[in-house]
Amino acid sequence: MPRILALPAIVGLALLTLPLIALVLRVDWSTVWTDVTAPEALSALWLSLATGLTATAVCVVLGVPLALVIARSGARTAAVLRAVVTVPLVLPPMVGGVAMLFLFGRTGWLGEALAEWGIRIPFTTTAVVIAQTFVALPFLVLALEGSLRSTGTGYEQTAAALGAGRWRILGTVTLPLAMPGLVAGVVLCFARAIGEFGATALFAGNAPGVTQTMPLAIYTAFNGAGVGQGTAVALSLLLLVTAIAVLLLVRAWRPEAQR
Repeated sequence: MPRILALPAIVGLALLTLPLIALVLRVDWSTVWTDVTAPEALSALWLSLATGLTATAVCVVLGVPLALVIARSGARTAAVLRAVVTVPLVLPPMVGGVAMLFLFGRTGWLGEALAEWGIRIPFTTTAVVIAQTFVALPFLVLALEGSLRSTGTGYEQTAAALGAGRWRILGTVTLPLAMPGLVAGVVLCFARAIGEFGATALFAGNAPGVTQTMPLAIYTAFNGAGVGQGTAVALSLLLLVTAIAVLLLVRAWRPEAQR
């Protein structure tokens, strides 16, 4: 490698790490526990955890079958489905929030039908879960689909030849072989869910105790309302620690990390 390339590499590394270091240095360690356990902060924290876990469960229920369909489809069909699943990853979160409003809002074709049954989704906790699921589902699907493709179908065909049924093959062969990808997808899915901001802000709003998750509480604090800035910094640190833990857990489940 040309030595001159080390300079932009160092600058890039600094761009990624220095803001995080500045965040850690900004933390008032003498009050960090008090800030994190403030009533407003705890409300945002528990709401984030509850909705994040719920969204992750929904992603597992919907994402595992979707990943199986993509992995076992033909090349062209799989390419189209994979592209559709990838769209939320590259779509600005605000656009996703607007799209969900047009679908579930009072004038949306699905929201209007639900309104006849007395069901309202926008600006509720349910809306938070839907927004988190929308942005987090691709992480689980793509991680699991890649793992399923890498394992192939040889063991499944062998099990079928020995008389195993489809459900038994799925539970004892397919999913166990793809478990590293499934675990990585679930962990990344949860981390993305609790860090979701844009789609949640537009589709669910920012009501404390109802839709105000940790990212929204942090944003509100730095705009002069809600929790104090000390609490916002403490919550930011908590999200940073969560992200690092997620990366470590995903790395631990990679096949090459277990050798």
